[in-house]
Amino acid sequence: MNNIAEENENQKMNTETLEKQETPAPEEKQDASSPEITGEETMEELLDIYESSLKKFEEGQVVTGTVISVGRDSVLVDVGYKSEGQISIQEFIDEEGNVNVNVNDEFEVMIEVWDEEEETVLLSHEKAKKVKVWDAIKDIYDDDGTIEGVITSRVKGGFSVDIGLLAFLPGSQADLRPIRNMDEMVNQTYTFKILKYNKKRNNIVLSRRVLLEAVRDKLRSTTLEAIEDGKVMEGIVKNITEYGVFVDLGGVDGLLHITDISWGRVKHPSELFSIGDKINVKILSFDLEKERVSLGMKQLTPDPWTTAVDKYPVDSKITGKVVSLTDYGAFIELEEGVEGLIHVSEMSWTRKIRHPSQMVTVGEIIEAVVLDLKPDNRRISLGIKQTVDNPWEVISQKYPVGTIIEGKIKNITEFGLFIGIDDDIDGLVHISDISWTKRIKHPSEVYKKSDTIQAVVLDIDKANERFSLGIKQTQADPWESVSQRYEVGKEISGVITNLTDFGVFVELEEGIEGLVHVSEISKENVKSPKEHYQIGETITAKVMNINSDERRIGLSIKRLEEDDDDKYLEDFAKNMKPATSSFGEILRTNIQEQIEANKVQEAQKQDSEDADKSEE
Repeated sequence: MNNIAEENENQKMNTETLEKQETPAPEEKQDASSPEITGEETMEELLDIYESSLKKFEEGQVVTGTVISVGRDSVLVDVGYKSEGQISIQEFIDEEGNVNVNVNDEFEVMIEVWDEEEETVLLSHEKAKKVKVWDAIKDIYDDDGTIEGVITSRVKGGFSVDIGLLAFLPGSQADLRPIRNMDEMVNQTYTFKILKYNKKRNNIVLSRRVLLEAVRDKLRSTTLEAIEDGKVMEGIVKNITEYGVFVDLGGVDGLLHITDISWGRVKHPSELFSIGDKINVKILSFDLEKERVSLGMKQLTPDPWTTAVDKYPVDSKITGKVVSLTDYGAFIELEEGVEGLIHVSEMSWTRKIRHPSQMVTVGEIIEAVVLDLKPDNRRISLGIKQTVDNPWEVISQKYPVGTIIEGKIKNITEFGLFIGIDDDIDGLVHISDISWTKRIKHPSEVYKKSDTIQAVVLDIDKANERFSLGIKQTQADPWESVSQRYEVGKEISGVITNLTDFGVFVELEEGIEGLVHVSEISKENVKSPKEHYQIGETITAKVMNINSDERRIGLSIKRLEEDDDDKYLEDFAKNMKPATSSFGEILRTNIQEQIEANKVQEAQKQDSEDADKSEE
């Protein structure tokens, strides 16, 4: 019974609708496509006419609808069908959770599902928008037009771009040149060209490069007409290399070589420029056929060397910055483009500088004196030591010859000792001036580094910057008084220090030695002293001769024996009765004495020669 009542109600509703359709408003004209109603139609005919008056839909079709209600899960939209269509509420919820749809809103929707029997219509607003985008993409592609989009993210090989649909922008098509930082393009809006699309595969490929190339080609012709030698133009830094900067002058690239960037020193162009910088440059040369343009930036300002003579006269003091160090000196920047060289020899009056880093460091501001200027060769010679007085000019007044000074040993070499005086001046004590008497093979046998010693100033050579000192000169020369301590004929004792084939060396006191020649050892023939004596043995001898100038003392053991013999004979003669000697005996005695005297002279001469050889 309920079904029958419901059906009667529907028939009543349909009848009212048909009645309304039979009597159109006076202002409105009846649709030509609508069937004409005469009033004689049966109920079934009227129902057929009503059904035919409703719109016919196909799945995938895009139509316009009006929102009639907004529910919790769906939105009801009137699209002119007997049943309202439904759209999921999720299509209207934004990122913050707000529902962005209202009753009576009108927009396009796509028929997703249309079941006439069940009178079910499912709609989608989002898909309708995509269909419209695809239609727009087709039109733009066919018309060779452009489309605007936002790069949303980086993907493998390029970017993802939102143009209403997600499209792919290859990295090679993003710009005219390789992009170093691709992240900088994300979230940026650009205009693109559609290279190709496939709706079934949902694939769209874009390009920004073709548009930039078109703009560049248009600019190129204009720029080529404007370029001329000597002209100053504005450009954009396009690329940076170690040898220079490539500048886009407007479709034409020019090279700004590193040597033409500045009159001063440039280690790498990246220190001064960044990609995208706008700079002014001067056209140095232009090859129209090869489209090669050489640019200059330093040429926009005068060459500083043209005024260097007036700014930096010889002997003037200057202040500059240390910009570079080499093995032979330091380069000082006086101003941008003007550098001078301080040679290591001009860094100190007294110190031997092996490397300029001992005196200056890169970046340090120093004061120097102009020694020489050659603007044609772009060279300035500078000196640091000239900023102070030369200590060698006053050293002789401060320390005259004969002055006793005190200082520490700074260095020890095989030939002497270097003593620190003052103002970095070192004095040299030669090994021969360490001791009057000791035979020193190396100064380290007697002294060590940092020992404090006293020495006498022997000589100052300002021209060659040499300061000579002596340690032994602080005491008297013992050889000057040796003849007083060791008289000729005196009997002395000493220790054997050396044995040679030609004699025996005997130390009489520290540093004083005498020589007993082999001929003065014994009356008997001695072939080698080593057969009779040992080093360290104490012996007694007689002083035969002294040569203080040559520092030699001649000794004789044999003479002591002869003296003993003479004494024995003398004592013997005293105890004997006197006897008369014949003339022949007296003559033989005189001849024997003369022979002995000649032997002594020859022995002394040989002693002197052998001593010379020993010292050598």
